Amino acid sequence: MKKLVTLLLCLSILLSAMIMPAMADELEGEIVFWHSFSQGPRLETIQKAADDFMAANPKVKITIETFSWGDFYTKWTTGFSSGNLPDMSSALPNHVVEMIDYDAIIPMDPLIDEIGRDRFNPAPLLEMTKDGVCYAVPLYSHAQVMWYRKDLLEKYDLEVPKTWDELKVAADTITKGENGEVYGCSVPFGIGDLMATRYLNFYVRSAGETLLTEDGKANITSQAAIDGIKYWVQMYKDNSPADSINFKVLDQATLYYQGKNAFDFNSGFQIGGVEANSPQLLDYIDCAPMPKLTVDSEILGNETSNIPMVIWKNSKNPQICEAFIKFLYQDDYYIPFLHSVPVGMLSAFVDTASNPAYLANEKVQKYQHAMEVISTTMQSGTAIGMEYGPKPQAGLLTSQNVIETMFQNIIINNVDVETAAQEAEDTLNELFETLN
Repeated sequence: MKKLVTLLLCLSILLSAMIMPAMADELEGEIVFWHSFSQGPRLETIQKAADDFMAANPKVKITIETFSWGDFYTKWTTGFSSGNLPDMSSALPNHVVEMIDYDAIIPMDPLIDEIGRDRFNPAPLLEMTKDGVCYAVPLYSHAQVMWYRKDLLEKYDLEVPKTWDELKVAADTITKGENGEVYGCSVPFGIGDLMATRYLNFYVRSAGETLLTEDGKANITSQAAIDGIKYWVQMYKDNSPADSINFKVLDQATLYYQGKNAFDFNSGFQIGGVEANSPQLLDYIDCAPMPKLTVDSEILGNETSNIPMVIWKNSKNPQICEAFIKFLYQDDYYIPFLHSVPVGMLSAFVDTASNPAYLANEKVQKYQHAMEVISTTMQSGTAIGMEYGPKPQAGLLTSQNVIETMFQNIIINNVDVETAAQEAEDTLNELFETLN
């Protein structure tokens, strides 16, 4: 009997020793996750991943809060001062630069290596790296390209424009021909968004220049920038609804979704928008690379957005954040997330493009050409102002509405282009000085 008790005791100790490490590794705690994926399918796929993660880890609680990108910027910048920050969040590339400057987020290299560094497209990782340290993990990417209506080009015997001059001619032709039913090329100048900055950047980049110079100064008065300002002012006057002086990103996109704009600049998100608003037009939309200055000009990278996730330094449970990110990247969750906006959100992983589960999506198959155009553009572009690497000035360039105000002054207040451009450049450079 004594031997049996001794044996049972030994077995108990052995089992305890085997169980203890597993218990030590068990995740326990709460995290708050802020993200800006507020549209239905994206929101739902993220929530399902969180629900399943909590089911697999019953001692973990994930609270998800959603904010528009504009509200998110205000939320985290004010939250940094008050200490009201999440454990993890999505971000925009320019946000990440500021977060690094604030020393607000943790390095992500160990997590990236664990997931598999060679799986990631290299460009997004470089964009989020400072002094050899990567501070964010890319979730998806997209790029700005030129969207057009194939039926309208055919109706007016027009080719897909390859230059800005060709685009102006095509837009003028369609605006006049459609007699106010469809605009040739709406131009958005609304305060409170970055759309006017984005459009000016399109033109300036096609000239081989940047809105932010290598030494971190504003470039609004170069000949390319002046030409770009004049181009978009004239395009607005000839081919836009008057209300587009106040258009923000959704106002502008909706015009194309509803079939009222022949040319637009956006990512593959256009497909889902057209499907929801004007499904009868789905066979007539496609995209092309950004126009160039001349037909023989080199095709230059334009605006690419690599949307990442970050883990905040104040988090008490960064290990839960890391585990949830790895969980979210599993095919069962990541591919449905990408499919929630097919072609709009392209994978952060190189290998997804050959994944049969990803390629099985009907829209991925239908818009293969558009996906190829966006993918090619994506490889050579950067976020606005990040052409020379991560710069905190890039965040101010796109968030302070200086260029939007400049365009409104030109159009509403009749300020001449050169004067308005100089005032905008001076204002931006003054803002940049506050970073020193």
